[in-house]
Amino acid sequence: MNFLCLPLLLSAAFFSLSAQADERRMLPMPPSEEWKLECGACHIAYPPRLLPAESWRKLMGGLDKHFGADASLTPRETREITDFLVKNAASRWRAPTAPLRITETAHFRHEHDELAASVWKRAAIKSPANCAACHPAADKGDFNEHRVRIPR
Repeated sequence: MNFLCLPLLLSAAFFSLSAQADERRMLPMPPSEEWKLECGACHIAYPPRLLPAESWRKLMGGLDKHFGADASLTPRETREITDFLVKNAASRWRAPTAPLRITETAHFRHEHDELAASVWKRAAIKSPANCAACHPAADKGDFNEHRVRIPR
């Protein structure tokens, strides 16, 4: 083999592996049917990767007071959904306070910092928690910024 080709081959292999890793990171996690059914009954079933494990544990431990509603489940349902959320939780960061609202995370704030407060008040949006208003495939865990459509 020509040694001049070796750097090109190594570069191609590196970029191929990097692209595969990025693609795997973007693939949706295998859904828990219980999670989709129970959480998706009232709002989108927020992807586990949007909060760290401790946030999911805390949130699932207080379903009787879930943002002003009683979202209690059976012990089996709670255990299954909690296990799913914790297993697939964000691993790239830790939150010392274990935020319960995705909108309170630094990542959310960073990604949405260019939006004026008035945008969240639009009739078609109503709240920062309404991901599907601007992210048409939010229910599939797709928050790609190139597919964002902000309602007028």
